[in-house]
Amino acid sequence: MNAFTETQRGERVDAVLALAATRQPGDDHRPLDGFAHEYFRQVDLDDLTERSVDDLLGALLSHWQFGAQRNAGEPRVRVFSPSPGEDGWGSRHTVVQIVNDDMPFLVDSVSMEIARHGLGLHLIIHPIYAVERDAAGHLGAIAPRGEQRERPHESWMYIEVDRIVDASQRSALAAGIERVLADVRAAVLDWPAMLARLTDATQELGHTPTSVPAADVAESCAFLEWLADDHFTLLGYRRHDLVDQGGEPALRLVAGSGLGVLREREGESLSASFAALPPGARAQARAPLPLLVVTKANTRSTVHRDGYTDYVGVKRYDDEGRVIGEHRFIGLFTSTAYSARVAETPLLRVKVDSVARRAGLAPGGHLAKALQHTLETFPRDDLFQIPEDDLYQ
Repeated sequence: MNAFTETQRGERVDAVLALAATRQPGDDHRPLDGFAHEYFRQVDLDDLTERSVDDLLGALLSHWQFGAQRNAGEPRVRVFSPSPGEDGWGSRHTVVQIVNDDMPFLVDSVSMEIARHGLGLHLIIHPIYAVERDAAGHLGAIAPRGEQRERPHESWMYIEVDRIVDASQRSALAAGIERVLADVRAAVLDWPAMLARLTDATQELGHTPTSVPAADVAESCAFLEWLADDHFTLLGYRRHDLVDQGGEPALRLVAGSGLGVLREREGESLSASFAALPPGARAQARAPLPLLVVTKANTRSTVHRDGYTDYVGVKRYDDEGRVIGEHRFIGLFTSTAYSARVAETPLLRVKVDSVARRAGLAPGGHLAKALQHTLETFPRDDLFQIPEDDLYQ
């Protein structure tokens, strides 16, 4: 960003603060000055100049006052359509204001929820502040995060969306954003525990009885280690026991095992997604192989990236090699997972090597290279899920 643009931005913010001084004479404006310069620091200059100084000040003070009190660990969310008559400032859009602990995935996740409501997004202001609050949550001090790195960091989000006239629709959007923020918080706070469960599942699988083929065990363990190496964004975990329910196999939640977005809710006991499978598919739960199930879940992600979540089920065995349950992980394959070479990806490398052998093509020949290219560029999600025989056909 060039110096001229920065000068113009500074002049615009100074005009906002000068107006604030006329409306609050005698007050100490130093906290507001620092708040304002950080608030508008990354806002596009065109967005600043197309809004009046009155409306910029209104947005600034409104957010400042809204964030003046916040209970620890709880987000504050407000969705309203400001008007000069009611709020002293206006916008042609509906405004979303959020004050929350700073954590990953906030902007992406909130933006997804806004899109799910069919709304266009016109402006995002997202400063991060270092704050001090008392035991009641009252704001005592606030500064740009770079100036006070030892203080807790908070995310202050100001978002303008298509104007919503209906109050019930504004309430629905606020409730949706609160649910998403709760999912983000659960996934982020439980991430270390979920990573530990992934390590536990890997170690447990490594001690599977000798009745299960050692090569399958080794490759499955390698895949779980690959997931933990920045190839999978963990969002949820649960452990299930495989039980009989009315003569049919069922997966019963192990109480207290839920983490992230799979934290259990009151009254939950059996896996509804497993119960919805056809009888033949449920019967496969008792089969010793495959050790892992990698597929798409039937729920869309509310965290980080839109789309159906990825599901990794790890079978659990007793000392005789009988399946007794599963470790269930849901999340999203990362960009590094999608860019990794198939030949270096556990499970997939075995699958494509088998296809290449069955094809019987001369190594290094034109057709062999063409097949290799096809397998490397095959949609990665499909490659994880498709059976080897179907891939060969």
